[in-house]
Amino acid sequence: MTTASPTADKSSTTTHEAEDDVRNQDIMIYVNGEIVHRNEAKVSVYDAGFMLGDGMWEGMRLYDGTWAFFEEHMDRLFNSCKAVSIDIGLDRDGVADALRRTAAANDMHTDAHCRLMVTRGLKAKPFQHPKLSRSGPTLVIIIEHSKPVDRLQNRGIRLASVPQVRGLPNSQDAKFNSHSKLNCVIACLQAEQAGADEGLMLDPHGFVNTTNACNFFIVRKGEVWTSTGDYCMNGVTRQKVIDLCRANEIPVFEKNYSLYEAYSADEAFLTGTFGAQTPVREIDGKRIGGDEAPEGAGPMTRRIRDLYKQLVAEQTR
Repeated sequence: MTTASPTADKSSTTTHEAEDDVRNQDIMIYVNGEIVHRNEAKVSVYDAGFMLGDGMWEGMRLYDGTWAFFEEHMDRLFNSCKAVSIDIGLDRDGVADALRRTAAANDMHTDAHCRLMVTRGLKAKPFQHPKLSRSGPTLVIIIEHSKPVDRLQNRGIRLASVPQVRGLPNSQDAKFNSHSKLNCVIACLQAEQAGADEGLMLDPHGFVNTTNACNFFIVRKGEVWTSTGDYCMNGVTRQKVIDLCRANEIPVFEKNYSLYEAYSADEAFLTGTFGAQTPVREIDGKRIGGDEAPEGAGPMTRRIRDLYKQLVAEQTR
């Protein structure tokens, strides 16, 4: 693993950097059926999410009054909660109504980002066993006015490959969008200490996998590559990009590849609900596309970004 180039700009950014919006100081937050001011939104220190990271979450974006790819996000949320025996306490219509109420309380219609969190709930004692959570789940919905800053698209993200890996499914399956994010937090810290914005994580076999916060793609000779998906978050945006490539005759491959191929890629980009497609400008100090490559998104990344925008518009109209 190498560090970012010594000449790199040391001003750090993140893939979730949003424009400042003063309205977020007075947002209303959903907590177990009640909608309260952010200053009053609290959960107990006995909550399983706080105590153990025992919970699941979803990040969603609101476009023109519609939550993009709502069903896909609910598939992931409900499947994950079922797998770890958390009863959300609401069906999909109930979750949709809670989202609607929270957005309405904040007069939000577009350029809004949600973090919906479900934990196993209050514990009778401060210990690990799930049966100590006896009073039902905790459900919190935070929606903020949130628009990605332009410089993420104009400049791109700097990655550093990090020693922290995405583990095997029988340790902690990366497909769980769980509150237990320490693995990714450590990777983020390692990248920051290397002078980069985000960590590029490998899988247990040393192949390129994902970043600490987003799914990762490269472009080589007109082909789009991403990891096999065996060890990464099953990102909704990731799958939409793969589907768009297939539908538009763009060669796309879910495969094993190493840092060797990543360093020499023509383009690289990240996918996530917040930033959609964020260009990568360097990995371990090596300029993607070569030293003379322009900053920002390359032609394939721009094409995919345009296709994705069209898909969102069609789905949320």
